[in-house]
Amino acid sequence: MTYPLMLDLTGRRVVIAGGGPVALRRARELLAAGALVHVIAPRVDPDLARLPVTIDRRRYRGGDLAGAWLVHAATDDPAVNTTIAADAERLRVWCSRADDASRSRAWTPAVTRHGDVTVAVTTGGDPRRSQRLRAAIALALAESTLPVRPQRRPATGPPGVGTVALVGGGPGDPGLLTVRGRRLLAEADVVVADRLAPRDVLAELDPGVEVIDVGKTPYTPHLAQSEINALLVDRARAGQRVVRLKGGDPFVFGRGGEEALACVRAGVPFEVVPGVTSAVAVPACAGIPVTHRGITQDFAVVSAHLDPSHPGATVDWEALAAGPGTLVLLMAVGRLNQVSRELVKRGRDADTPVAVISDGTTDRERVLVSTLGQVADQVAAEGMQPPAVVVIGEVVRLRAALGHAA
Repeated sequence: MTYPLMLDLTGRRVVIAGGGPVALRRARELLAAGALVHVIAPRVDPDLARLPVTIDRRRYRGGDLAGAWLVHAATDDPAVNTTIAADAERLRVWCSRADDASRSRAWTPAVTRHGDVTVAVTTGGDPRRSQRLRAAIALALAESTLPVRPQRRPATGPPGVGTVALVGGGPGDPGLLTVRGRRLLAEADVVVADRLAPRDVLAELDPGVEVIDVGKTPYTPHLAQSEINALLVDRARAGQRVVRLKGGDPFVFGRGGEEALACVRAGVPFEVVPGVTSAVAVPACAGIPVTHRGITQDFAVVSAHLDPSHPGATVDWEALAAGPGTLVLLMAVGRLNQVSRELVKRGRDADTPVAVISDGTTDRERVLVSTLGQVADQVAAEGMQPPAVVVIGEVVRLRAALGHAA
């Protein structure tokens, strides 16, 4: 039976005998813990030599453990490691042997950290088993499937002010939300969610987390952007950790820039967590790469929520129609008839392949493959609804070649 213990090594001398890959890993971990690391080895890994450690390029000898609190015996010579362990026992210095755990007095566990939670794993001297278990725990912590809600982090702004995180929720599948995004959701006091944010993730939140649905469904009543900005700022000023959860990426037609500027003007600390944008991910998961060697080297992502003839429309449809690249249209279903006619009028071939992908990356996904001249009528006939991504270009033909049904 062993006794688990966490050590504060800040400012304390730790000796590493050995200069190879094991010594490098141990040195990095010890430096992160604030230890004063002294390496003793005739040959030292170049990456180890670049670390802020003291190095004696020679073999271990008696007296090297003077003043040490801990020693790692990591040489490639078992006899030297045995000598180090014996010296450590005599001097009452804890020693970890890299070559023979059964003859150690201290063991280095497999460690994972998640916020203020540290998990150290040992499995009876089987390091590979420890690493596998550590990886499983790390994944569960990152995905918030373990019931561990981090303690409140120290304020990063003026006293009493909380924080805002603008988190991209990805294209729909909750598995495509980033690890950082999940971690911030697990720490949140309040989540302000868009309609396109991954809803399954909201169901996993701690019951004490307040969820505010700001809707933003096209052509229906919802909070104005200025009201959302004020909501984020007010909640942060009340000392809360606010997560603004958006579909896709917050800076790709997500108005995240406006929300970030509102935080800057109010003096509220904020961070941006990029998301997997639906403009690329949804076509990819449906078997359509937006670029492909020999077909196209460029693509354009366009917000198509306005009629091209609308005075406020700033999209250069002339250039998009003339170019050879792939066009990816977001928010286009309601204007697909006008947009397709505009592109054909300005020079795009009416037979250009088009794919419309609704509810992409989810179990509700539907894909319609058509042509530029016919797609609007077919989408209407099929009753396809937003959210949807429209892909226009020769890359659409690759869907069948990649094994997807037409």
